[in-house]
Amino acid sequence: MNLSAVIRSFKKEKVVTVVLLTTWLACSVATAHRRLKAWGAYTSYNRNGCYYTLPEIAEFDDNGLWRYRGMFFSKHGNLKQTLVHLVTHSVQGLSGSELGDLLGLQARSFLSHFRDHPALCREKLMGRWIWFSADPERAEKQKQTRLAQAVTQGSRMPSDMEAVMILVDLIAHPNSGLEQISRRIKPKGFDIDVEAIRQLLVHHDLLKKTVDFPVSSA
Repeated sequence: MNLSAVIRSFKKEKVVTVVLLTTWLACSVATAHRRLKAWGAYTSYNRNGCYYTLPEIAEFDDNGLWRYRGMFFSKHGNLKQTLVHLVTHSVQGLSGSELGDLLGLQARSFLSHFRDHPALCREKLMGRWIWFSADPERAEKQKQTRLAQAVTQGSRMPSDMEAVMILVDLIAHPNSGLEQISRRIKPKGFDIDVEAIRQLLVHHDLLKKTVDFPVSSA
């Protein structure tokens, strides 16, 4: 294929591997990588970074993230660069489950690698670990914003029916974050905020079983 045909095929597929690209270009893997670099292609931050897309193809959301058929991309770079950006630019820091929900990954699968990252710090706040910017001034603003929001939202125990729905969902999805539980039960007519779910799980001593209450990495 000539380059124009390759670009057309790329846009049709949206996401490709280097192996497929070498077939289209009839070139070596090294040459394909050089071509991807010249195009400013993005590498998936999951699936071992084996998939690529072009800037004009990716439809990034407000967080600079795009998911397509199980392949996840970030305009901020690889997983490490993306997580650092999300945390340092967040308004109130991010918990393990919040990061997992944003990135589409299980928090336990990657957070332990960031405990000593110089751009990040973590602190236990209201019973769970929260990731903040390592910059003291920025971190303090994030912390105060999270605390203020918690006060504004208040806390409540879910009703008996809501509690049943939450516990049933947790049994079906034992590794879920609190936001994932909240999202799944909402279409069923139960609009329950994360803090209410947290209150229920704390009451029943179940919070430690969620990714929001890790032993060492959230």
